[in-house]
Amino acid sequence: MIFAWNHWMMYPIIFLTLITYLAYRYMTRNFDYWKKRGVVSVPPTPFLGNFGGFLTGQKSGGKLLQEIYNYAPDEPYVGFFGFDKPLLVIRDTNLIKHILIKDFDHFQDRYTSSGDYDLLGRASLFMIKNPAWKYVRTKMSSIYTSGRLKKMVQLLVEVAQDLVTHLESLDLKGPGRTVEMKELCARFTTDMIATTAFGLRANSLNDPNAEFRERGKELFMDTWYRSIEQIANVFAPFLVTPLRFYSFPKKFSAFLRVAVWDAINQREKSGNKRHDLIDLLIELKNQEDNSAYKDIFEFKGDNIVAQAAVFFLGGFETSSTTLSFSLYELAVHPEMQIRLRKEITDAVEVDGGEITYETIMQLPYLDMVVLEALRKYPSLPFLDRVATSNYSVPGTDLVIEKGTPVYIPLLGLHYDPKYHENPDKFDPERFSEARRDSSKRAWYPFGDGPHVCIGLRLGLLQVKVGLIEMLRNYEFSPCDKTAIPMVLAKKGLNVAAEGGVYLNIKELIK
Repeated sequence: MIFAWNHWMMYPIIFLTLITYLAYRYMTRNFDYWKKRGVVSVPPTPFLGNFGGFLTGQKSGGKLLQEIYNYAPDEPYVGFFGFDKPLLVIRDTNLIKHILIKDFDHFQDRYTSSGDYDLLGRASLFMIKNPAWKYVRTKMSSIYTSGRLKKMVQLLVEVAQDLVTHLESLDLKGPGRTVEMKELCARFTTDMIATTAFGLRANSLNDPNAEFRERGKELFMDTWYRSIEQIANVFAPFLVTPLRFYSFPKKFSAFLRVAVWDAINQREKSGNKRHDLIDLLIELKNQEDNSAYKDIFEFKGDNIVAQAAVFFLGGFETSSTTLSFSLYELAVHPEMQIRLRKEITDAVEVDGGEITYETIMQLPYLDMVVLEALRKYPSLPFLDRVATSNYSVPGTDLVIEKGTPVYIPLLGLHYDPKYHENPDKFDPERFSEARRDSSKRAWYPFGDGPHVCIGLRLGLLQVKVGLIEMLRNYEFSPCDKTAIPMVLAKKGLNVAAEGGVYLNIKELIK
């Protein structure tokens, strides 16, 4: 009897062993891909490739790519694997220029993708593929013209004054008090996006539970499931459809659909014009489009909401990250804070106490501080592209095959002493007129080329208006909870401070 039982148990054991072996062989079948092509690659782990530490929350997406960048410091590129998929990190700045600009026709799309069922994700400017991308990009670019941005500045200043009013309510006289800056800055930039894009007062500063802020938090929820969704979208799009992952959380999508269409309907009914995103979306919705792109993309239904989703996402998160890290560095370097405050107060005084577009544009040290903060803390710490056709790498025998994803790791480039001397040091002088060209040779927080961030100018304006209004009214300094040096979060795709950015804020005596 015992023999028969043991004999029976052998079959499932043999079966499981065979399945495991076959799965192992399948998942490692490509592990010699880069070796065959003479490319140095990071040794992968079966089934996970090089994503083990990322999937277990031990390292962020930016840190993972930075480590791969540093793996072979003398190589122009380094191979690695996303599960069983061959991926390539680009290290050489000349090759980066080719991929982003000169040979853009071979790398027209981001690798980041969404499922066909994900109506907002697939139509968003961040994920949409060519030729529809080119059409949508051209149409949406008009929201960022100099004329429209100048008109937006007054709206930004009004929200900045709301921020000062909020800070006044915190009783910051005398020694001041400790404030978590990332959340404060996120509420501030959420209000900015709500007013410049939708013509709404979101009131996030006074109400931390305001719906705009609550839905914004959902985009970056620190949950295992949300992290896996983001990883799949960016590094393993082939998993997105089978696992029914979404680019935007369902609650956020439902909220934004209501917010956008309510704003459009109200604007059309009133006939008011604000020259903002809603006005542009109305124009695009109502235009007679007889172009060749009509069968590829129409500004109807969720295709309209998708553009607002990207505007919202890029507008509040990137700006709040840059603003909070800028304040952190100025708090840690009080001499820089004093210098910048003087530049701001002198310029505002000349302009009669008002902050105008022209005022902002003539503050060189402010610009240097923000550019340096973006070097040390790029919100999205990598750029991704996918080869849309076979590409022969100039000066080599390597052919990047069609469908191969390539990544440009910003933390690797921005912290490489070959390009940025003493890279751990916060040094705004890198972006002085004399040194700017050299520093910008390996500086890509907004990308470059045709895919450069469409909201670059608005994002910089948001950060600068926030810094101007806060620095001329308050002093920022480290407190007991301030991390020195800064410790970046180990999980997620975006650069963030581990545990938050805590500073002491004290009202200036005037």
